[in-house]
Amino acid sequence: MTLLAAVIALVGSLFFALGAALQQYEAAGAPGLRGLLGLLRRPRWLAGGASILAGGGLHIVALGLGPLTVVQPMGVASLLFALPIAATLHGRRPTRAELGAAAMVAAGLVGLVLLVPESDEPAVLGPPGVLTLLGVAGVAAALLWGASRVASPAGRAALLATSSGVLYGATATLMRVLVDGGWNWWYLLALPAPALLALAMLQRAYAVGHFGVSFASLQIADPLTAVAFGALLLGEPLPTGLAPVAAAALTAAGTIALARTTPLEARP
Repeated sequence: MTLLAAVIALVGSLFFALGAALQQYEAAGAPGLRGLLGLLRRPRWLAGGASILAGGGLHIVALGLGPLTVVQPMGVASLLFALPIAATLHGRRPTRAELGAAAMVAAGLVGLVLLVPESDEPAVLGPPGVLTLLGVAGVAAALLWGASRVASPAGRAALLATSSGVLYGATATLMRVLVDGGWNWWYLLALPAPALLALAMLQRAYAVGHFGVSFASLQIADPLTAVAFGALLLGEPLPTGLAPVAAAALTAAGTIALARTTPLEARP
């Protein structure tokens, strides 16, 4: 079962990578609200969304078949799949420097994922906690968006994708609260807002053109935000010692390397 779970999770990562690459190809060079709305009429962008949903579904199936310590590292592999797919769509081959930087990010993320202690306690959050969750995520996302307006293209892609990752992390935390028994129609109504804002912010990041930077930033920000909210609002444990610091430093170094090696890509 564990081997099957790993294979399913790896296939799910491939679907997720394909979907992200397709959406970035369509979003590149289409900034602004009009460009974002126009994406909804592009079949390739919609196909990318379907592929991402399929990848998420396979990841959930894998979690039901195998342990988290096996499934989660397979999910990180999507970055290594996404770069070659995106480069092919843009008519080029990924460089060794790009793939090496992506491998650094992936290795650091695997380390962070495996170092986070598992919690068996149900995720329970009252209305004040939900408001705090949405408020903190919203303010952090807005600050990152504001900083992106004065950043270089690579920095803009990273900041916008990090903003999206923060909102996705808040969405994931709220979803966990709903699934673990805190079902409430008010929580359900609150769920679409951060998810839709995250999607819009991610497409803005993709429109900049530095796919490797934006995708890596998203993959880092999303789980780390969920872990941070879990610790602050749900009382879940955090990893300790020097190992998490080393893993975080590796992901940061890999992202910086991606910013220096991934070219600015626009859809022809």
